[in-house]
Amino acid sequence: MLGAFLIAALLAADLRYSGLATFRSVVDTALTPVYWIADIPRSLGAWQDRTIRSRSRLLEDNDRLRRENLILQGRSQQLASLQADNARLRALLNSTALLRDDVLVTEIIGVSPDPVRHQLVLDKGAEAEVYGGQPLIDANGLVGQVIEVSSTTSRVLLITDPTHSVPVQINRNGVRAVAEGVGSLDQLAIHHIAATTDIQPGDLLVTSGLGGRFPIGYPVAVVAAVERNPGEAFARITATPTAALDRIRHVLLVFAEPAGPESVELARE
Repeated sequence: MLGAFLIAALLAADLRYSGLATFRSVVDTALTPVYWIADIPRSLGAWQDRTIRSRSRLLEDNDRLRRENLILQGRSQQLASLQADNARLRALLNSTALLRDDVLVTEIIGVSPDPVRHQLVLDKGAEAEVYGGQPLIDANGLVGQVIEVSSTTSRVLLITDPTHSVPVQINRNGVRAVAEGVGSLDQLAIHHIAATTDIQPGDLLVTSGLGGRFPIGYPVAVVAAVERNPGEAFARITATPTAALDRIRHVLLVFAEPAGPESVELARE
């Protein structure tokens, strides 16, 4: 009761006498540390809340940036692939200027899982007027020929398949031969060439046009080695295909003049 009376008296005196303002100021100054100490829990709570929010936001930003970086890396890889595809397509289109025949750009969509059978599947078929025995080339040379045709796809036998052979001639002197597949994507064999024949490493072999299957003049292979052994009638000759058979993606189907039935020879048995 007495405390309440004193507080009321002080409030009344404060209203009537300005001298108490100095006393109140001194008291407020003295109580300032108390105010600071009393405010510590609230300040700590606010600081902790800001810190937690900042850390959480930082983790979210890092996670978002990692995802965006991964997406950008994936897109850059796809861009590199598209640029490579464009370069290959430009090479194909540039090569068409050298051809006398009509061509159709097609894409390889399948490869035979059997390592002995060198076959590809194309994304063009009878609907695109693809036909059996049709030659196939890339920007560098002969790839093979079509052996099966469905409505939307076709199957190709590569020149390196062990069952395939193609008549060729040495571009330098016109000497005729037959290039045969041996089951290796980087090698062809040239059989039955006399040891005295003028053939040497580096000679370009092109299609001779004999047999009517492949038009004349398409690059097939470059002679890699010529081995002549005393006492043997024939030289042992190997050649490297000019076409990039192990990494081609887009190729050209050649619409050459159809050959008569008597000149059609798909592959040797």
